[in-house]
Amino acid sequence: MLPKEIQLEVNKGAMLPLMEEFYTIQGEGFHTGTAAYFIRIGGCDVGCHWCDVKESWNAELHPPTNIDVIVNNASSYANTVVITGGEPLTWDMTLLTQKLKDRNLKVHIETSGAYPLSGTWDWICLSPKKNKLPTADVYANAHELKVIIYNKHDFIFAEEQAELVNDNAILFLQPEWSKKEEMTPLIVDYVMNNPKWRVSLQTHKYLNIP
Repeated sequence: MLPKEIQLEVNKGAMLPLMEEFYTIQGEGFHTGTAAYFIRIGGCDVGCHWCDVKESWNAELHPPTNIDVIVNNASSYANTVVITGGEPLTWDMTLLTQKLKDRNLKVHIETSGAYPLSGTWDWICLSPKKNKLPTADVYANAHELKVIIYNKHDFIFAEEQAELVNDNAILFLQPEWSKKEEMTPLIVDYVMNNPKWRVSLQTHKYLNIP
């Protein structure tokens, strides 16, 4: 249990359970290959069995950190910041994104969309999960839909999700890393037959960077 005064700060988004922060190259989706400062916020109850950062799920393992500290760290690096998790929309992102925007930073989010949208974003990457579907406001505002392909049924799920996002969202299919040898050829064939989609790969893992 957090002290009451700290819990109040967390509730309003002035402190957040920071898991890690690092400067690297965006490895996935539309902005692949660009420099970005990643802020990983702890806490997620979506529970994807193939998640590669399960240590992010329990927010209690990650100490509440004042967002002024997070913003100061981020502003020392690239002009683009990516908020990821965990599931960052578990928390109120309003204050954090406002302070990042005040530093003239571009602010991106990677989210399952399972919670209501908060914050001000230059780019919203929606990666929906079957066991906790996105909220309507995230579908409506997503700039990018990135569906992880773990098995053949996920292509059906991808099409269902494509029907729900706004017309301007860019559509990506990405193989789940442990199934990349099996799924990548299927994705290539699928995109060639359904060219509204694009291929996304976890290029940072091929480059052996965070």
